[in-house]
Order: sequence, then C-alpha cells, then structure tokens
Amino acid sequence: MSATTSAASPTGSDLWAAPTATAPVEARVRLPGSKSITNRALVLAALADGPSVVRRALRSRDTELMAAALRTLGAEVDTAGEDWRVTPLSVGAGVTGDAGGPAAVDCGLAGTVMRFVPPLAGLVAGDVAFDGDPHMRNRPIGEVLTALRGLGVDLDDAGAGHPGALPFVVHGTGAVAGGAVVVDASASSQFVSALLLAGARFTDGVEVRHDGDPIPSLPHIEMTVAMLRERGVVVEGDGSTRWTVAPGPIAARDESVEPDLSNAAPFLALAAVSGGSVIVEDWPEQTTQAGDALRDLLSRMGCTVERVPAGLRVIGPDGGHRDLRGLEVDLHDVGELTPAIAALCALASTPSLLTGIGHIRAHETDRLAALAHELNALGAAVEELPDGLRIRPATLHGGVFGTYADHRMAHAGVIVGAAVPEVRVENIATTSKTFTDFAGFWGGLFGDHTGRRD
Repeated sequence: MSATTSAASPTGSDLWAAPTATAPVEARVRLPGSKSITNRALVLAALADGPSVVRRALRSRDTELMAAALRTLGAEVDTAGEDWRVTPLSVGAGVTGDAGGPAAVDCGLAGTVMRFVPPLAGLVAGDVAFDGDPHMRNRPIGEVLTALRGLGVDLDDAGAGHPGALPFVVHGTGAVAGGAVVVDASASSQFVSALLLAGARFTDGVEVRHDGDPIPSLPHIEMTVAMLRERGVVVEGDGSTRWTVAPGPIAARDESVEPDLSNAAPFLALAAVSGGSVIVEDWPEQTTQAGDALRDLLSRMGCTVERVPAGLRVIGPDGGHRDLRGLEVDLHDVGELTPAIAALCALASTPSLLTGIGHIRAHETDRLAALAHELNALGAAVEELPDGLRIRPATLHGGVFGTYADHRMAHAGVIVGAAVPEVRVENIATTSKTFTDFAGFWGGLFGDHTGRRD
C-alpha cells in the first residue's frame, strides 16, 4: 500500500476525518462474509432437520441481532468462533419472555430480522413481540404482515397505533397453515424472501404471487431460492412474479459464506479514485450477490477489472477520479450499490444518470434525498429525481458528510473523502452494521504495509 492521509484524526465524537489518498493505493483486501448469505443461512439452519454450521459467518450488528432473534424462538446459535453452530428450533414448541411475558425480538436497523423472523414466530407457540431502533418504524413491513395473516398467522400490529409497522406482536400457535398469497413487493424483495424461507415448514407450503411494479433487487430472491434448493426444498415459479415452495423438511447443510461483495464497493472505488490497484480476495466465480455488478459498472467508468488467482482486481485510470467516466444506468436490481456509485459519479468527469432506484427511499434512510443533500453540500451538482439521481461534473470541497445511521451512506462519504481533502464523516461507527471496525481497516489502507495510518 502506497498512499498517505491528509486528514487522519477525528475532529469530534461523531465526526471522523476521512483519509485522502495522495498517491495510488495498492491494497489486497479480505472482506467479511456476506450479510445477506449469513442471515439467510441462519434462518434456514434454525428451520432445518438437524444441526449445521455457518462457516465464515459475518460478525456484525445485523447478524448478531439475527442470532439473538433465533435464540429467542428456541434455536441454539453459538457465535463464539468464526464458524457459527446452529441447533434448530423445535417447531411447535412454546416460547415465553422474561417474567412469562411475550418473547422479545430486537430488530435494530436490520430489515432481514424485521421481515424474515415473523414467519418463524408463527411456527412456535407463544407471543413474540417485535420492535427495533426508532427509524425502523418507518421501514415497510405491512405487506409481510398482511400476507402472514392470509397464511393463517395471528398477529397484532395496531397496539402502538401504527398498523403495518413496528412494533407488532405475533401470536404463534406452533403451526402455520400456508397456502397462496398475493403481495406487492415493489418496495422490497425481502417481502418475498421472508415468505419463501419459512414456506417449506408451513403445513401446505406457500405460493407467493407478486402484483405491482417490478420487484427491486431480484438477485436477492434468486439467492434465497438457490439456498433453499441446496437444502432439498422444492421451489418452482417464473422467478419474477410467482414462486411456489412445497411443504417438507429443510435439510441441514453447512454453509460457507462468500465475501460480502456489496461491501467491496468502497474498496474497489478506492482504486478508481486514487488510480491505484485493489484486489478483493476470494471473489466467487459464480454468485447471486448484487455486488457482482461492480465488475461491469467500474469497467464502464474507465477502470480495468480482471480476475486474478487471488480474486478480483480493479485498477483505476491513470488520472484517478479525474479520468472516471460517468454512467447512465438502471440500478433497479442492485440498488444497494447506489451510494458508492453515486459518490464515484460525483467525482467523475462526465455526467451521470442513475435510475430505477426509487425503492431505496425506504432503506435505512431515504437514500436518494440523503445522497443529493450530502453530495451537494460538498459542492457536487446532483439533481434528485423521483426514481434516481442526475449528476453533473463539479469540483468538490471538504465539509461534513452526514450518514443518517446508514452504513451505505458512510461508504459514500469515505469514497468522496479519499479524493477530496477535509471530508468529515458523521457517525462512522454505523458501518458496524456489516463491517466491524471499518474505520480502522479503511484507514490502514492509506498507510505503509503494516496497515499503520500516517
């Protein structure tokens, strides 16, 4: 690694001075495991017909919340080592919380916990209360709750006066009838995955039909289907509007978690903005992860993208961000990459148009509004559109970059900071959602080969 930092120390408890590359960064990165795969593997292991191991599990706030939620329902999840061992819950068993009250699931800011765990709660006997961080009460869950009612699950989402949102209580009876249900999953592919993951343990299985605008992030549903089939579950359908899961056992299977390819975005972007070279180790030859789209996106922006024995290497253009080309692209299926790509486009030399991503307004924050506001505050020329962003070349300057407790927004901030001096990222700790000690790891890429920050 051959770069230095222009601003390396925090300026306050909530502001982190993002390091700026003053030379091309040369780095080799081993990423933590995929959050999407880890949490799906944990859910399936909790429903399986025997114990299993999730190897190289991601250790982050979201995955630890998932492990805790599954323990609440009666599964044993040993997270002491790198490989997490799961003994499944007993379908039909009773659960209670402290002092005999409802068992409690903390969703934090994890959409996968809020959406994937309620169907499992119907399979145990007892009340299970769901709540999370304040912002989670704004994230959509109503379609899943309505679908669960249609499948025979008794639940109460009106107790706090906010139907279709957190908090809610599932009154589990130990069994879910299942059957056919129609959902509008245009706000989140997780609505479909939530029902498919548990569907094999419903008495009649489940048939999910989507009725609405195209589903965003379809690769995440493809991931769910692939993982179910790997465990012997029969899944049929057209892959975009209809899925049927046959009732039956879910075979125990040890899962080796792939690197989180969406988390690769800031690291590969670092090669792009510095004119350097970054290798992400163990990039899979075939994957359903949305982050794999980075190969094509960065190539179109002017980077050299190549597979090497160690994984995937991205080499930035000689002039770094000054030679980056803008993009005109529909990111509908890979919306989680938008913050990193928008940051790169704000640094590029030609205009960009990012479309098909209106659904990311309902993520940890309204990412379109947040990106437009924060990038413009640093001198960018970003126009917020109903379903995307129009970005024109501009000269950026330092300042504070807000994250809204959103790890992907923090990624956008550090990418800009790698090219623009004196960028301070607010609440960098929010990156722990998917990457423990991201700030220390990121800063180490700008020092010498020992990982020390200058």
